[in-house]
Amino acid sequence: MRVLVTAGPTREYLDDVRYLSNASSGRMGYAIVQAGIQLGWDVVLVSGPVDLAPPQGCEFHAVMTTAQMRDAALKLFPGCDGVIAAAAVCDYKPKERISGKLSKTGGPITLEMIETDDVLAELGRNKEHRWVVGFALEAQNPRENALQKLRRKNCDWIVLNAPSAIGSETNECEFLGPTGDTLAAWSGSKAEVAGGLVGWIEGQKELGVRS
Repeated sequence: MRVLVTAGPTREYLDDVRYLSNASSGRMGYAIVQAGIQLGWDVVLVSGPVDLAPPQGCEFHAVMTTAQMRDAALKLFPGCDGVIAAAAVCDYKPKERISGKLSKTGGPITLEMIETDDVLAELGRNKEHRWVVGFALEAQNPRENALQKLRRKNCDWIVLNAPSAIGSETNECEFLGPTGDTLAAWSGSKAEVAGGLVGWIEGQKELGVRS
């Protein structure tokens, strides 16, 4: 089975030296890649900037911005059986990027922000016979928001976890199906959670059938 995995944060630059991002370490996505390789999967990793070495045996594509992650994922997805979208992309970017370095003025500044590309939604729209696993990092009304995300972005399943997962070596999450049922739950190191997720997917006999 050939599987696409997205991992890590993305960066959106204000000028040539400053950027918006988040504290994602990439550990969850990289652990999923490692677990997939151990099961014999052919794994394609599209990763934002992280302090991790790509797991040996995967096809690796490094990206920086959300647009770059979108372009790489959409290009690679047609050659895969499914995608696990674990990346924590930056949702907003400055409307205009300043060339050079923005200097201090001694007063406040105002930034106009616009939304970045919705990578998961585009993968969902283009999935055809392929399956899509999304990640939902939710603080308020977590279950309801995760299910809305699953349906809005045309995922088959979604992993619900909390903001405490960002930058952490551990995770605690629920694996939800489209009807709202909890199909599985995992906690522990991100390697343990990844093993549970990958093992669940591997155990499905007909991945082309929406559960």
